[in-house]
Amino acid sequence: MALFLVLAACSDGASDAEGEEDEAGETDDSGNDDEAEVNEDGSITYAVDQAPEGLFIDGFAGSAIDGEINDIIHEDMVTTNESLEYIPNLTEWETEDNQVYTFTLEEGVKWHNGEELTMEDWQFAIEVLAHPDYEGPRYNYVQEIEGAEEYKAGEADSVSGFEIEDDYTAVITFNDAKVNNLENLWTTPMPKAELEDIPVGDMMEAPEVRENPVGLGPFKVTEVVQGEYVTLERFDEYWQGKPKLAELTIRVIDPSLVQGALQNEEIDIMEINPDDVEDLEQLDNVRVEEQEGLGYSYVGFRFGSYDHDNRTAVDDYDKYDSKELRQAMFYAIDREALVDTYLAGKATIVNTPVPSVHWIAADESELTQYDYDPDKAEELLEEAGYVDVNDDGYREDPNGDEFVVNFSHYAGSAAFEGRSQALMQAWEDVGLKTELATGQLIEFNTYNEMKDNDDENIEVFFGAWIVGTDPDPSGLWHSTAEWNYGRWLNEESDELLDEGLSEASFDEDHRADVYVEWQKLFNEELPGLPLWENLDLYGINNSLEGVTIDAVGVRDYHEWYVTE
Repeated sequence: MALFLVLAACSDGASDAEGEEDEAGETDDSGNDDEAEVNEDGSITYAVDQAPEGLFIDGFAGSAIDGEINDIIHEDMVTTNESLEYIPNLTEWETEDNQVYTFTLEEGVKWHNGEELTMEDWQFAIEVLAHPDYEGPRYNYVQEIEGAEEYKAGEADSVSGFEIEDDYTAVITFNDAKVNNLENLWTTPMPKAELEDIPVGDMMEAPEVRENPVGLGPFKVTEVVQGEYVTLERFDEYWQGKPKLAELTIRVIDPSLVQGALQNEEIDIMEINPDDVEDLEQLDNVRVEEQEGLGYSYVGFRFGSYDHDNRTAVDDYDKYDSKELRQAMFYAIDREALVDTYLAGKATIVNTPVPSVHWIAADESELTQYDYDPDKAEELLEEAGYVDVNDDGYREDPNGDEFVVNFSHYAGSAAFEGRSQALMQAWEDVGLKTELATGQLIEFNTYNEMKDNDDENIEVFFGAWIVGTDPDPSGLWHSTAEWNYGRWLNEESDELLDEGLSEASFDEDHRADVYVEWQKLFNEELPGLPLWENLDLYGINNSLEGVTIDAVGVRDYHEWYVTE
């Protein structure tokens, strides 16, 4: 799932739905990789601070927690290296035009049920995601394959652009030649033998997805206790070699218990909150790892609604149409104070929604720096017509009507309450009356459903994304993107994003220039307020070694081991 856009909202600073800081690269904590030290009967507990949704077949899951678990159970056809470049994993590929690709599969790769992986399993996954009855969030990763649209509309019996030549060879034809066709292709196969008799519309609730999923990864599921833990055991026939751990348990833990659990060795590895770092660094048996990643946090604005039939944003809500209003709200926020107070300084202030580890990220010197300046905020509000006409201490809108910023934030760690109140107070301090939508922080899965459904309570909202390794921002900010939760519709933005995928953008310099221009437009228009990039922070028991951490998270689980 790390290869794909994943909505998250874990602990803010772990991967607060989006954030990072530090230089991209690979951290190998293997220490002395002496095989004699490996405890082959070793087991560990990997902790998470929110319960998974329980969708353990890739293609159905949308949450970051499910994604973390699925990374251990499943395997992708392609992967990325520490430089975020796409490289072969289960397949190699050839293309002469970035439209027609020939893939060759590694032979002898086994599913957890003993079946051999073939191209039929990949084709099956593609056609599940394109099926008319599919209700998951990943259709956008197959929609560019020739024939996917017709299959989804019920006008074809198969996705014509996926052609199998033999068990180990397939040709995929895309609708158009695009620079990132490979990066936006669904590359996680599904076990056809396990799922083919289940109607696609029933799969998300099937035991084969929620209780006993079959994957290709280094560990296979042995028990799922919903909301509490998932137990996995070593898969001896894993294609990259026998894993070095016998068992791995993923356990849900309250964030307030992290320090004690790591100290007492009840858990062995966990993505942690920034406010845990200082105390954990005092423990002799725990190390803290920091890594810049692929996430950012932001404040979004509602501009309209989403037409799901035509797959486009509709500009039908104008309360926050004033660019000067949005700029003023940005100048009103003391981001440095928020980072120091609620993130223990473990974040970097940014003014672009492109993570700095991406090669297309604009240099901050090319962007307006919206440093804390309440006087500038008040000046912009005055110029835009937001003035206090009745002397009640709050500004009315340019028509003289009451203006209230309705702000929403999801529930989570204790810091979230303080952070949301600090943001609201920042706007109040420049004369904008601000209220918390629904009167309280909103349970995270409910919060996402509200954004999906354009709930009227979602006007100004805190959000965070962990983005994919492809730098293209279209999946979050193009007017056709379902995850463009503000429903921003801007013709110039769409044109630049489309140009970034055009044939001209096969030239990397041209593509980089296009995306820098897009970031400058974003920085001026501010359909969202980029706040900061969080560091990925991990607390790890010193007895656990072989852990690799890079910009996409932890990986190479088959190499993890505990010492005798």
